[in-house]
Amino acid sequence: MSAKYIFVTGGVVSSLGKGLAAASIGCLLEARGLKVNLMKFDPYLNVDPGTMSPFQHGEVFVTDDGAETDLDLGHYERFTHAKLSRDNNLTTGRIYEQIITKERRGDYLGKTVQVIPHVTNEIKAAAKKVGADCDVAIIEIGGTVGDIESLPFLEAIRQMRQELGRDNTVFVHVTLIPWIAAAQELKTKPTQHSVKEMLSIGIQPDILLCRADREVPRDMREKIAAFCNVEQGGVVIAKDCASIYEVPLNLAEQNVDTLALKYLRIEAKDADVSRWQDIVHRAYNPKDEVHIGIVGKYVEYEDSYKSLKEALVHGALAENLKLRVTWIEAEGLETDDYAQQLAHFDGILVPGGFGKRGVEGMLNGIRYARESKTPYFGICLGMQTACIEYARNVAGLAQANSGEFDPATPHRIIYKLRELIGVEEMGGTMRLGAYTCKMEPDSLAAKAYGTTEISERHRHRYEFNREYEAVLVGAGLRLTGSSPEGTYVEIVEIPEHPFFLGCQFHPEFKSKPLEPHPLFHAFVKASYANRATAKSSKEAKQATA
Repeated sequence: MSAKYIFVTGGVVSSLGKGLAAASIGCLLEARGLKVNLMKFDPYLNVDPGTMSPFQHGEVFVTDDGAETDLDLGHYERFTHAKLSRDNNLTTGRIYEQIITKERRGDYLGKTVQVIPHVTNEIKAAAKKVGADCDVAIIEIGGTVGDIESLPFLEAIRQMRQELGRDNTVFVHVTLIPWIAAAQELKTKPTQHSVKEMLSIGIQPDILLCRADREVPRDMREKIAAFCNVEQGGVVIAKDCASIYEVPLNLAEQNVDTLALKYLRIEAKDADVSRWQDIVHRAYNPKDEVHIGIVGKYVEYEDSYKSLKEALVHGALAENLKLRVTWIEAEGLETDDYAQQLAHFDGILVPGGFGKRGVEGMLNGIRYARESKTPYFGICLGMQTACIEYARNVAGLAQANSGEFDPATPHRIIYKLRELIGVEEMGGTMRLGAYTCKMEPDSLAAKAYGTTEISERHRHRYEFNREYEAVLVGAGLRLTGSSPEGTYVEIVEIPEHPFFLGCQFHPEFKSKPLEPHPLFHAFVKASYANRATAKSSKEAKQATA
């Protein structure tokens, strides 16, 4: 038989943290020596989140095989060692696309194609595929119970309980216990109604993860257990915490993993969570702080840069520092006072993005970082804009630009990927997934990685134009990383700068709390050194005054 299954569903409201709950359970099962795999079913009709606005959906997480997936897959990879691919994220859109392709081909032999059994069979087949090579597969159902679009997924997992049996499936339901300020009390009724809704479609939750912003009294837990037909140990309070890396420890304290394994009839060793305890200890006991300014296009919605923020946190934790991030709307730097706005940051980062909005503000931010010797890290668009800024202000090409922002520019420093010329469709038409990069041995990047060959994930349509290589290199820019055959420029650096690095790939996708990404670690370290230098020079001035 394939894996045993833990299904994670949500009720009451969205954004309760189903993804974090699934990732944390996976983390605890891994700590017990089990092999886990995780999957997210998304009920929306988009084929994937690649064309969705970051303001609506948050970041698009890219896997090694080039799939554009839900940001929850980032949590899965950060918390576990599961190797994720396009098979680990499936949307209603992709399911219908597969079914309609089969129907047009005649695979159904003239049958009427329906939600049951055809859609539910596709869902079950996808779940079983993910469970083929692991001990436990954790399947998260997006959305909230009661949503029309979630019903086929909930029906499919109900059928899986029937087919696989009680000892091979566990239902974990994430709900809310809200604090009503006017009444000054917690309320269990939303949780009761959510479980009632699950029961109405034939699913009895085994474990309830109840989100609350404060402690929940014992008698209230007992009431939930009695009304929701769950054993008392199955009512778990998922209390808000300052660090998401405390979530696995909170669940371990309440024996969530022990209970799940009891239901699944699995014998496993005790969990070793000492490294997670160390991470949390450092998060709450930093030696100092480091202040990073992120100049981006989607800063109003922090989830747009979820992996990026976490990768910076990992770098800070490795140095036992508290990370302070200020999100800077790029358009706000398109003024003469941009230097004053950026003067108090220890490091500046420009992340990826699409379109020309805010680019001039990014260029101002990069110019400030270059001229003031403030550590700078540019990712994807952040590398491209760094090349444009250098071309304009150092190499003397005042009208330098990207073909994405100004198709008529006389100096197209950045231009469309050769293989995408003439391709106008948006979905999946990019350089996506893992590609190899070779680096110069004496480069900042190679020193950070400790090697000269790496594999990193990409998501971009535009590249550096090598026709301008001689001009920019002659002006002092170093192209220190490229694809093995030399076609694509992957990393640029300014050698006389304390830390100035731009990379075409997205290193944030491979960073984990227990394994910080080398470039983020190096950037945070350089930013903290800059902070110490600025502090000592300020103290020296005060002493002489």
